[in-house]
Amino acid sequence: MMANEFKYIGKRISSPDTKDKILGKTKYTGDMQRHAMLFGKLVTSQKAHARVRINTARAWAVAGVRAVFTYEDVPKRPYNSNHWYPGLAGKEDELILHETARHVGDRIALVLGDTMEAAERGRQALIVEYEELPAVIGIKSAKERSVTVAGETNLCFETEFACGDVQSGFAKADFIIEDTGSTPKIHHAAIENHVCMAEVDTFGNLIIYSPCQVVFQVQHITARALNLPYYKIRVVKTDMGGSFGGKGMPVLEPICGFAAQKTGRPVKIIMDRMESIAATRTRNASSQRVKTGITKDGKIVAREIEIDFDGGAYLTNCAAIAVAAGKKAFRTYTIENQRYTGKTYYTHTTPGGACRGYGSPQVHAVSEININNAAAKIGMDPVDFRILNAVDPKEYAQGAVDQIGSPAIGNARIKDCLTKGKEQFRWQERMQTIKDKNSDRFAYGLGVAASAHGNGYHGAFPDFINVTMQIMPDGRVLVRAALHDLGCGTVLTMQQIAAEVMNIPPEQINVPQADTFLSPYDSAGTQASRVTFVCGGAVKEAAEALKKKMAVFYATAFGCTDAEVWFEDGKIGTESTEAMDYGSFATLCENKYQTTLKVDLEYKSKANPSVYSAAFIEVKVDRYTGMVEVEDILVVQDAGQVINQTLAEGQLQGGAHMSLGMALYEEMVYDESGALKTGGFAKYHIINAPSMPEVKTLFIEKGEPMGPFGAKSIGELAAVAPAPALMNAINHALGTNLTDYPATPERIIKALNML
Repeated sequence: MMANEFKYIGKRISSPDTKDKILGKTKYTGDMQRHAMLFGKLVTSQKAHARVRINTARAWAVAGVRAVFTYEDVPKRPYNSNHWYPGLAGKEDELILHETARHVGDRIALVLGDTMEAAERGRQALIVEYEELPAVIGIKSAKERSVTVAGETNLCFETEFACGDVQSGFAKADFIIEDTGSTPKIHHAAIENHVCMAEVDTFGNLIIYSPCQVVFQVQHITARALNLPYYKIRVVKTDMGGSFGGKGMPVLEPICGFAAQKTGRPVKIIMDRMESIAATRTRNASSQRVKTGITKDGKIVAREIEIDFDGGAYLTNCAAIAVAAGKKAFRTYTIENQRYTGKTYYTHTTPGGACRGYGSPQVHAVSEININNAAAKIGMDPVDFRILNAVDPKEYAQGAVDQIGSPAIGNARIKDCLTKGKEQFRWQERMQTIKDKNSDRFAYGLGVAASAHGNGYHGAFPDFINVTMQIMPDGRVLVRAALHDLGCGTVLTMQQIAAEVMNIPPEQINVPQADTFLSPYDSAGTQASRVTFVCGGAVKEAAEALKKKMAVFYATAFGCTDAEVWFEDGKIGTESTEAMDYGSFATLCENKYQTTLKVDLEYKSKANPSVYSAAFIEVKVDRYTGMVEVEDILVVQDAGQVINQTLAEGQLQGGAHMSLGMALYEEMVYDESGALKTGGFAKYHIINAPSMPEVKTLFIEKGEPMGPFGAKSIGELAAVAPAPALMNAINHALGTNLTDYPATPERIIKALNML
């Protein structure tokens, strides 16, 4: 079915919660109230590495303070907040509260008060004494091994992926281009800070309300930390004010649940911005070396990528980030001989975690600059160089795996992204005239970059979801699944998919968000760009099964064949029978056949194809100040099939904002002692509205066989290609080779002074 044949897929349909959000009616976790609720303020370490002693007497004396918890008061059951299901192996090294702080922002105490003000006064009254210990700050310090964070070495994980013979490949190269560079720790900068509320119901169940990404992960981690059975923990996904991966790991949920259990009263903990930056999770910083061998005619014959990651103070995602980045290195270009080595190191800094793109922003950051440098070496246009070497779906059409054993790349349309983008951006014309704009002070340049990401966990981890779909007596369709809308329109996406199959308006589809007591089990929640591809595939298949069941019962009831039954705008019928609305038919089936019109389905992901994007940018750089202005940007996305045009455009625009911020401003900076110098938005800079360019978008919609209606992921990859494209544009404008992110004015001026 072509896009123009769809009734609801690909259309601009507004999210059902849009009006309430605009009017301020949406209730977020921070807005929730309960009778006799206590308010919690975490006490976080001001030192990067220290033994902590806390005198609580003064805090207890503060009016309105009801509880003070330290390491001495909480369970000593270690957990790993990155474990989203029980079968994951990996060291468990976190506690609810710590006696020895491993980073600035580490959790060391919790104060509860009748009001937030009382809790804050109690926090200020605590006497905290630190016995400072030597700290490991940054990858370089971690590799020196003079001080270790955990165990005998700071190296906590290493992996390697390879195909072909890299050394023989380099031997065939006419030119070898090598670059080193780095990417920083980055804060997610969601509008909503981290927050959680917990209470114990009349049956003794611990209920946790959280704007999380995986309710079953929160349940698992809390059960582990508090030594509770799973059936006594209910996790309810609340409306969320943004995440971008930052709320992918439980941070507040275990301690909030403990406090509610211990006091017998509802407890709400809200972080401020400084705490959300220092005490939660970050994008992992990296240090990289990329070496590429090419022939005179522009063919890449060998490549070697080495990336060291800063894992932070706890294991969390140390293994996952190195593996995820490495796998993506093999899916953009056809390179017969390639090796990737990834290592992650412990440091006394904020732990790493999920962040939009997960590994893709790091692995493409320096390699895409290196690709430009390779093209320049032989005088070849950087877009044409990429097109020449880009993967082609024909190369993998018959294969079940890629070069390193990962799932096949699918209907990979990176060449379309580059060719269509080149045409729409007027790349060739601009390249011929861009330098004509230069003046003594201002320099102009063009940049391009390509990137790849995935569609779930198929081939790596369990990737399945259960869905229950039912026709209700009022004719609405209820879709129960563990879905988490992060503000990106997940609920609407599922409504449109179900509506297309059921032939009923999307507003007649009810899609509640995840609740561990009510939602059937999902193996992974919202991560790994799996929601549209996997969860959407499950909803589509469930709708098809329900529709088939309805046809069978209708044929039985009215003496016709299944093939004669039609569905139209919430009604079922045939040419020779009177049509019934879905609700009336559901009632008929209950009366006549003692059954509900319902299906229960467990859907296992069938593939994990790649998804691709290319970004084209024009910049203006001030040679005097080092300031950069993005004059124009086009992002081209291999989407397979867009489900909602407005939501898809918003993803590309929001992703570009995050990616451009990585290239220009965003960076968590620590001093030598581990103190965080960018602990608030006064020092941690993101692109503001006046500096943000209009992001033009273009979608390549050529389908993905295993995706629902041909769709595949968009949201995470949207935050990848603009950053290296911008770096390439700056380098083109100035004749520099900036490879360290972000390209701050100081770095730009320094690079100019070295020319």
